[in-house]
Amino acid sequence: MPTETTTSTGSQFTSSPRGAQLARRLAVRRMEDWGHPAASDASCAVALVVGELAANAVRHGRVPGRGFSLRLTLDAAAGLVRIEVADAVSVKRPPTTPPTPHPESESGRGLLLVDVLAVRWGSAPRHPVGKTVWAEVSV
Repeated sequence: MPTETTTSTGSQFTSSPRGAQLARRLAVRRMEDWGHPAASDASCAVALVVGELAANAVRHGRVPGRGFSLRLTLDAAAGLVRIEVADAVSVKRPPTTPPTPHPESESGRGLLLVDVLAVRWGSAPRHPVGKTVWAEVSV
């Protein structure tokens, strides 16, 4: 595993379920590049968080003609991977604590998973437009 911070930047995806799937696959490949096999706990956790944040960007942050971006940063010294998913919608920011879905509901658990798997997570405005939802996962 590298000893310095390694960054993957500028990955753009279409705002579609296929785009979210490709973002997750890219995360798994990047984790392999950083020494974490696809079946490892660290890679699976990062892939799940990327999948949830990308799916939320597609579902809640979609603007016609605009995609979403993914940035992954490995801080090997701290043992963290930072995941950033940016979309073009500013007004729909995630809650600071995940909502509790109805037990029979078929959706609404994504941020609960992110909250469990991430050391910390949050969101920030993106200039000139949009927001970035980020999470840090231990590796």
